[in-house]
Amino acid sequence: MFSISRADIGLGGMTITYEREQYVDFTKPYLTLGITILYRKPIPKPPELFSFLSPLSIEVWIYMIAAYLCVSFMLFVIARFSPYEWCNPHPCNPDTDEVENQFTILNSLWFTIGSLMQQGCEIAPRALSTRLVAGMWWFFTLIMISSYTANLAAFLTVERMVSDITSADDLVKQATIKYGTFKGGSTARFFERSQIETFKRMWNFMSTLDDVFVTSSSEGVKRVKDGGYAYLAESTAVEYAVHRDCDLTSIGGKLDSKGYGIATPTDSPYQEIFTTEILRLKEAQIIHELKVKWWQRELGAKECLVEESSKGSASELSVENVGGVFVVLMGGVVAGFFVAMCEFIWKARKNARKDQQSLCSEMAEEFRFAVRCFGSKKPAKKRQQDITDNGLQFMPLTGAYGNQNSVGKEVFA
Repeated sequence: MFSISRADIGLGGMTITYEREQYVDFTKPYLTLGITILYRKPIPKPPELFSFLSPLSIEVWIYMIAAYLCVSFMLFVIARFSPYEWCNPHPCNPDTDEVENQFTILNSLWFTIGSLMQQGCEIAPRALSTRLVAGMWWFFTLIMISSYTANLAAFLTVERMVSDITSADDLVKQATIKYGTFKGGSTARFFERSQIETFKRMWNFMSTLDDVFVTSSSEGVKRVKDGGYAYLAESTAVEYAVHRDCDLTSIGGKLDSKGYGIATPTDSPYQEIFTTEILRLKEAQIIHELKVKWWQRELGAKECLVEESSKGSASELSVENVGGVFVVLMGGVVAGFFVAMCEFIWKARKNARKDQQSLCSEMAEEFRFAVRCFGSKKPAKKRQQDITDNGLQFMPLTGAYGNQNSVGKEVFA
């Protein structure tokens, strides 16, 4: 501390503290500042081999694969139960003895993957139920592919930065990166006297090591640039260093709030004069303009903040972001299955009337075939109406027809 008998004012980066106020008088603060952390900028993360998977989270990819398999299987099942998916494979031959279903297991998988890849497929659904499921799947793929493409563009344009610390709490929770302050300064006394648990733990760590304190700000900046060290200093000194080296950055915000003032001897007449002038300069924003000039524009300042502010951030899409489209897809599949059951019952009811048999027996016959047989073809049923059109009054081909050998050959030759 300087002797008041040899100086009228003390001007410099002098923080207004309670201890200093016991010996000198301070003017109103001309700069407001706080303790912050000076740290080396994180090294950009190198691109990974499978970085194209980054736009979506692992959970979303798993759900997409599950949705693909589920929709493919349900499309196969619904197509088998819907009678309108069983069609004549030879349209030029209306008297064919079999009908075919185009949605086999492999075709169902091919149809859904073609839609997912936005390439289409030569297979097209015919029944209302299968069209409903296909429409919901197309809507699902539209949303997912659009979301993936948009987020992929963000991942390709944004430089990925990996920072090991972002606040004072991160420093406390680790022991690899050392951190310290100016030895014997007001910043060190702040941590020493603090009653906040985080700052107390930080001081306990610093006080047990002799090599974490520095004797000058330039030494602290050099240790930060060398890596593995964080320098706790006043925000004005940190900002000055950051504007002159693009490899440095300030993290964690300000840990406290204080100000720089001009010191005068006790009861000095200069205190009121300087205080009044400081207030005038602050209201006229002259002090702010001077700080911008000498911190950001002069003495080797670099345009680092402009580049840093232009960098955005991209995060992967999680289930919370795209969960709604999975719900819509599930609802569409359930609705398609319900419509397929309605089609199944309606067609069975019509066939039961033509065959003059009960609805339950007709439904049981069709259900057994749909469950047991996994082929894509089945015999076309020869109804009574088809036989009477040829002038023959016989029941369906399930019993005796008189001379079976001759009549059977005549009808089905």
